[in-house]
Amino acid sequence: MIFDSHSHYNDAAFRDDYRQILQHIQQSGVSNVINVGADLDSSRLALEQARENDFMYCSIGIHPESAAQALDDSVMSQLKEMLADPKAVAVGEAGLDYYYDERESDRVQKEAFVRQIELANRLDKPLIIHTRDAMKDTLDILERHPLKHGVVHCYSGSRESCKNLVKMGLYIGFTGVVTFKNARRALESLHVVPPERLLIETDCPYMAPTPLRGQRCDSSMLHYTAQKIADELGLTKEQVIDITADNARRLFGIK
Repeated sequence: MIFDSHSHYNDAAFRDDYRQILQHIQQSGVSNVINVGADLDSSRLALEQARENDFMYCSIGIHPESAAQALDDSVMSQLKEMLADPKAVAVGEAGLDYYYDERESDRVQKEAFVRQIELANRLDKPLIIHTRDAMKDTLDILERHPLKHGVVHCYSGSRESCKNLVKMGLYIGFTGVVTFKNARRALESLHVVPPERLLIETDCPYMAPTPLRGQRCDSSMLHYTAQKIADELGLTKEQVIDITADNARRLFGIK
């Protein structure tokens, strides 16, 4: 049974057919999903949805695009309160994103990242890390502020950076990007991730895998991602699904 370690069913893209899509993904062989928060409101909705669905869990946190929220003590207090719920199994997604010209300042993003590392460590929960065009600063912060448990989601960085993250004890999550024609770096990195640190995810509604690119992504599409990883590593699709589900349950403390 597939475990989608990073999804956004709290996204407006699922608003019109939310109930139907949840039924569809469970019928397709999905056993669990982590519904990921990106700011205060989406975290609150992620928790509400997780409470309503036995197979769904959530993370609570502030994405770098909303990093200023994490500098507000009242927001952090609300995050901590939500994280006391047993369905809230992780902090995040948090991290650094330097992709856009118009973005929160690097200083604000870094401070928000560190505050959420500290929160995750204090609560002994894993942190879901987002990093885009910011790997050097991400590694620097993680070296100065070691994280107890965590995953770098939607990995597309270099093989060497992946080695460093694995040495820090982190899990690595791969999306449908591994099926794209320009996925060379992600595929190279696959080979330096120990099987016990490997996760699969959709980041839905984004990044539907080939041959479904351009469509709204959902967790049922992880069959394509798992098959591509299996082909790359010389495993069966079923082995990849079983390994990554076991890893996700271990990381997020789900029995």
